[in-house]
Formats: sequence, C-alpha cells, structure tokens
Amino acid sequence: MTQLNPSRNMILIVFMLGTFVVGMTEYVVTGLLTQFASDLDVSVSTTGLLLSVYAISVAICGPILRIVTLKYPPKPLLVGLMGVFVISNIIAATAPTFEILLLSRLLSATMHAPFFGLCMAIAVNISAPHKRTGAIAAVQGGLTISIMLGVPFGSFLGGMLDWRLVFWFMALLGLVTLIGLTIVTPTEKLVKAPHLKQELKMFKNRNVIMMILVIVFGFSGVFTAYTFTEPILREFANFGVAGVTGAMFFFGLGAVIGNFASGKISENRLTEYLMGSLGFLAIVLILFTHVISFSLLAFVFSFLFGAGTFGTTPLLNAKIILAAKEAPLLSGTIAASIFNLANFIGAAFGSLLLDHGFSFVAITTIAGCMIAFGLALTVLTHFIEDKSVYQMVEQESS
Repeated sequence: MTQLNPSRNMILIVFMLGTFVVGMTEYVVTGLLTQFASDLDVSVSTTGLLLSVYAISVAICGPILRIVTLKYPPKPLLVGLMGVFVISNIIAATAPTFEILLLSRLLSATMHAPFFGLCMAIAVNISAPHKRTGAIAAVQGGLTISIMLGVPFGSFLGGMLDWRLVFWFMALLGLVTLIGLTIVTPTEKLVKAPHLKQELKMFKNRNVIMMILVIVFGFSGVFTAYTFTEPILREFANFGVAGVTGAMFFFGLGAVIGNFASGKISENRLTEYLMGSLGFLAIVLILFTHVISFSLLAFVFSFLFGAGTFGTTPLLNAKIILAAKEAPLLSGTIAASIFNLANFIGAAFGSLLLDHGFSFVAITTIAGCMIAFGLALTVLTHFIEDKSVYQMVEQESS
C-alpha cells in the first residue's frame, strides 16, 4: 500500500480549517445571544456568560490539559481534541437548558488552547527557518477568516432559521477536520520523554515573560474596545443592522489581510515590526470614535482596526513560540491561553468602565493608551531580550 505523504501546504490547510471552526465556535455566540435568551428562558445579560466563561476557561483549563497530555504524541492528541470539539458542539446543538449549553462551552474551551498550540508547533516543525512566522500566521489565518466569514454566516443562519443549526454546522465541519487531521497530520514520535520542569522554564525566559506582559497589559486594550464595537458603530456612525454587518465584515477583511501580511516578516525583525503595529493600532483606537461619524471612515477604520489587531497577533505568537526553546510542547498552548486571558481582562475592564459611567470615547481612548503601554513594553523588550535566537535563524536562512 502506498503511504500518503501530504505536502506542507495541505497540512497547513487542514490546520486552518480546524482553527476556522474553533474560532467560529468561540465568537459566533455574540450574534445569537437574543435567540439563546428567548429559547432557553434566560436574560440576555446571563447569556453573556457563554463568552466570558469560554475565554477564562481557555486561559485556565487549556494549559492544565496540555500539561496532563504532555507525553502523548501530537497526532492522536490533535485528533482526540477535535473529537472533544465535535462532541461539545453536538451537546450544544441538543442542549435542553442554558446550563447544558454553558457546560458544552466549557467542554469546547478545554480543547481550544492545546489545539491551537499543537497546530502552531507542528506548523513550525515542518517549515524552513525563514517560513516559520508564515506558518504560524497560516494557522492563525483560520481564526481571522472565521471572524470575517464564519461568524457573520453563523449569525445569519441562527437568526433566519435556528441557533441549533449553527452548532450542527460546526460539529459537521469539526468532523471533516477530524478526518483531515487523521489523514495529513505527520506521525511524530517524541524523541525523548518530555519533562514538565524543563518546559516550565519558559516562564524564566525574559523574552517570553516580556511578550506575556505585552499581551496581558497592552494587547488586552484591543478587547476593551472590540467588546463594544457594535454599540459604538450604532451611536457614532448611526448604523443599523446592515451598516454594522458591513463594518464588521471590513474588520474581518482587515484581520485576514493583516494576519497574512505579518506572516511574511522575517524572524530577526519581529520586534521591530511589532513596535510599528502596536503604534499603528494605538492611533487607530484613539481616533476611532472621533472619525466614524463619517460613514466611509467608519468602514475604513473598522478595516484598520482588524488589520492592526490581527497583524499584531502572529508577531506576538511567533515571538513566544520561537523564543521558548525550552518548551517546544507547551509554548503554543500558553500563547493561545494568554490571548484568551487578555480577551477576558479587556472585556471585563471595558464593562467595568461602562458601568462606572465612562463614555465610549473615553473607553476607546483608554484602550488606545493600553496598547501604547504595550508598545512601551515592546521597546523595553528590544533592549533586554536575547536576540541570539533570531540571529541564528538569520544565519540558517542565508
């Protein structure tokens, strides 16, 4: 029997399909909250738990699950994680109560970070040194495409027909991904038994610690503003459903373009481009509420917001994963978890500001200042980080 040897591109496409459907599951509920509330007899504010609980569960449960499964080979683990995903969406599609639906979200959240982490780690391993940043961006690309296409489609499907069909659709895509993973994922055997203590040394790596600080205290500003994008567009741009949908599409389009553009950046210039992207994003957020009263600029700045956000994400992921040489198995999962922690912190902080009477103008300005603080931390990183890892990559690529 001839053994199938899938190409690198085929492997990355299957990984992208996986991150597409996982990303869609995380964000699609934002457009279905009203349907959940009506069908399951709970308040709209209560349905917000489907978002916040998911994010914090990814941040906490993801690393725990990855640590527990550290000694398992990557291929069966990836297939198993996608199996958990399929089961969780079937539970959601058939949930008789809100509590069961919330339980399905918890189950799905546990596999999120390990799945992203493993996909990024394998993508890096099968790529030449000068293509590693692009490989990480490709894996992340599935998430950005889900924001541009998957989330609006899911919201439309749930709004026009039934929200349960959205979860059946994601379970079906998950099953297709599971079959694809079974066929194309390289069968990698662990050369030596992984040691948890060795992997956890990444938290002593100053390059890694600085990027975690940038994400938690700086990049979380993105979610402080993004959480309220819809009401901001309604209030300042005077948009209805069509206008908001169009603006969110342009956000997703910017996200896809920004993501893949950042994947072309060489590893030895990651810090330099990260400073530029954070500075750009801070300016966009500070100006956002001041300019979107002009309809055209609302679409333009939604595009720039998406491009800046997801043009920055692969750079941060790459800097963590490539710097954490002591944690090849754990670094990707930690990176995915930290982003979800920032998601939770940013959304919670934005809600707190709103509850205490801050205007949307103040909230987006504060969000921009948080990004600017992340920029300051990145400038500091430039002076204190160990650049030898990137110099080695440059030599290998030349």
